[in-house]
Amino acid sequence: MYNKITPPTTGEKITFKNGEPIVPDNPIVPFIQGDGTGIDIWPATQKVLDAAVAKAYQGKRQISWFKIYAGDEACDVYGTYQYLPEDTLTAIREYGVAIKGPLTTPVGGGIRSLNVALRQIFDLYACVRPCRYYAGTPSPHKNPEKLDVIVYRENTEDIYLGIEWKQGSEIGDRLISILNKELIPATPEHGKKQIPLDSGIGIKPISKTGSQRLVRRAIKHALTLPKDKQQVTLVHKGNIMKYTEGAFRDWGYELATTEFRQETVTERESWILSNKENNPNISLEENARQIDPGFDVLTPEKKAQIVKEVETVLNSIWESHGNGKWKDKVLVNDRIADSIFQQIQTRPDEYSILATMNLNGDYLSDAAAAIVGGLGMGPGANIGDSCAVFEATHGTAPKHAGLDKINPGSVILSGVMMLEYMGWQEAADLIKKGLSEAIANRQVTYDLARLLEPPVEPLKCSEFANAIIQHFD
Repeated sequence: MYNKITPPTTGEKITFKNGEPIVPDNPIVPFIQGDGTGIDIWPATQKVLDAAVAKAYQGKRQISWFKIYAGDEACDVYGTYQYLPEDTLTAIREYGVAIKGPLTTPVGGGIRSLNVALRQIFDLYACVRPCRYYAGTPSPHKNPEKLDVIVYRENTEDIYLGIEWKQGSEIGDRLISILNKELIPATPEHGKKQIPLDSGIGIKPISKTGSQRLVRRAIKHALTLPKDKQQVTLVHKGNIMKYTEGAFRDWGYELATTEFRQETVTERESWILSNKENNPNISLEENARQIDPGFDVLTPEKKAQIVKEVETVLNSIWESHGNGKWKDKVLVNDRIADSIFQQIQTRPDEYSILATMNLNGDYLSDAAAAIVGGLGMGPGANIGDSCAVFEATHGTAPKHAGLDKINPGSVILSGVMMLEYMGWQEAADLIKKGLSEAIANRQVTYDLARLLEPPVEPLKCSEFANAIIQHFD
């Protein structure tokens, strides 16, 4: 089955049922060391993960690690341009859950990004990026501890699908011509718009299936959180892109109010229910006026629509959600993308799970990570219905490779996410405790040490791993 790698002789496969992993006590987990500083941060990560599992389960559970290759290291083993060999794809497909360090963006070989390639090959449609603060971590914000969000980023659609044509290319010019001469004029709402003839052009597909399966996972995650964190915010630019990003919002609400009807309440529904709770005799029109401040200047048709909305909500969910019962449901709301960038800085404690499309999620997850200490402390996971890959969210930093210097926090915390995904919460909690206490005691690598006031002598990458383990007790 394999050309140049051999699976462990002990351990069992993780399998999947209805999109969820079934994990044995001795799972085989493939790992990719990563390029550049992967040579330092992976050994530190593996040591921490093994120590946590050993302490939490006293030998009853153990991970059997299976080394596989991608990036520059794969080229060393498999040959030039073999950045993502078939052995690696077979192993991830067979064993279901994998973890990797940072990978080089290939030069040549036809792969734009190894990370994107893995997401698309295995349909890892949910990129999950938790951003929470560990006390003592240097941050540019005054109150970084108020931010505790999880970004659910759709991974397979949007402009990251990579369907585009270069300016001046034959196909690109032909597409622009068809759009300008046939399709745009046939769509009255576009008026006399025209695409400049010297444009590069790309396609931004957003599907109902892709949107709803992401939101489904986000809601399921919200249901596992403490009550005060059970909230999903749909992030979009639907005020401008009505049929792609606006559709994402609409499809998200549709899923929440059908498939999860008994577990969710939308923000507007909560207003309607609350208005009736505060005034049992409130009229439908007055309720409508209170949920829409511009009600009195609307057209009669629009007023009637909002009154009908109020009536429908009260008739359909007052029995199940009224009289305060909605407060125990997952709250689903939405925010415009540019607004949420401001709000995670000015009102971070108002948000929990942010579900969004690919490009928005790329920006938003990095911005949130910066608030709590940067990408060095940012974990990530790419999850599908039959596979999951956990990864460092930062680059390879080749100038630091082999110096035992870099912060392994991103991969270690990605390992925490992997343990939680596997249901091994006790081991995950040990690592979070050890990491938190190491940082609080100012035992940190150079990237954090140089930002502390007063500065401290930095730990090596391997020493930071040892410090985390020491704080398990």
